[in-house]
Amino acid sequence: MGAGIVQQFLTAGARVVLVEASGEAAAAGRERVAAGLGKARERGKIESGPEDYLAALTTVVAVEQIPAGAGLVVEAVPEKPELKIAVLAAAEAAVGEDAVLASNTSSLSVSDLAAALKRPARFLGTHFFNPVPASRLVEIVTAPETDPVVLASVRGWVGALGKAEIVVRDAPGFATSRLGVALGLEAIRMVEEGVASPADIDTAMELGYRHPMGPLALTDLVGLDVRMAIAEHLAGELGDRFAPPELLRRKVAEGELGRKSGQGFHDWNEE
Repeated sequence: MGAGIVQQFLTAGARVVLVEASGEAAAAGRERVAAGLGKARERGKIESGPEDYLAALTTVVAVEQIPAGAGLVVEAVPEKPELKIAVLAAAEAAVGEDAVLASNTSSLSVSDLAAALKRPARFLGTHFFNPVPASRLVEIVTAPETDPVVLASVRGWVGALGKAEIVVRDAPGFATSRLGVALGLEAIRMVEEGVASPADIDTAMELGYRHPMGPLALTDLVGLDVRMAIAEHLAGELGDRFAPPELLRRKVAEGELGRKSGQGFHDWNEE
């Protein structure tokens, strides 16, 4: 997700600083961004070559190295509250008081994250969708403390990226994750019960309901481990209807995590 967000801001003309945990990770992140730009060029989505956009990209190996003059910081680390809080707090300390901080969380409470910050009014959620360059939506999540001026600024940034936004108040799963996870879990239960194959369930939603991708292929793309973690969080907040099916737990335990592992509900090794 991070590489996709970086790519989107670069192609919109922004100067971007990518933060990774090590020099090796930073180099790999830059390569992912370059690869994404190359594909966009091949498809005619951008006019210049990757090197023209990469000139505006700087990589650093610590949050503390974010420039003090940064206007927007988008955190995109894994869905672990303690990790997100640590990164956001460090970013807040590195930038100026007028900077906006945003979390790319898909399910964690924005209010809980804001409570750990010294300037919660300058914080909100910006939930991007995967793959970021091809997805039109950004779900903006506001906490009670979010300054309306900050919301207006972020809406402007989203528009500058060529994307549409929806604004939702902080609630478990927001709007998109709550609905998307519910559909994905029910699709997994159908496979578990032998109702239909993963391919047929996905085809049903793609052709019957015009979804661009079926719920099981989307689960593979997101990552079965990520989807399970979100489901467990929502189950704790909203009840057992979001409890992960046993089939999902088994696949995660066996390392079948979706596209990133080559196998999930579909076989991605044939790509």
